[in-house]
Amino acid sequence: MKYTNILKDLSYNADKVTITVLFETDTTKEIRIAFKAGQLMKKHQTAFPITVAMIQGELDFGVNDKVHHLVAGDIVALQGGVPHDLLAKTDSIVRLTLSKQDAVSRVKAIID
Repeated sequence: MKYTNILKDLSYNADKVTITVLFETDTTKEIRIAFKAGQLMKKHQTAFPITVAMIQGELDFGVNDKVHHLVAGDIVALQGGVPHDLLAKTDSIVRLTLSKQDAVSRVKAIID
């Protein structure tokens, strides 16, 4: 069994999005992304499917040049190869589920 609390030890960075690996399972990597209002994760994609779950806040999730306004409780699944971007409208917390084959360093490189 793996256990964590997505709100525990939460910190925001005024300069860039904060990415924290919560834990890994045999098939996934569970990541918390904390945004201050106005922070952006520029357009990017991965070769693997992802799931994005809004825990807190509001953000605009751009996919295929269409913007989807996400709020707490919304969950989005994308196949690999789909370009997307995220813009926080308020301070926000996102749970990102990556394939075990994907690299956390790839996600971190998006914000650098």
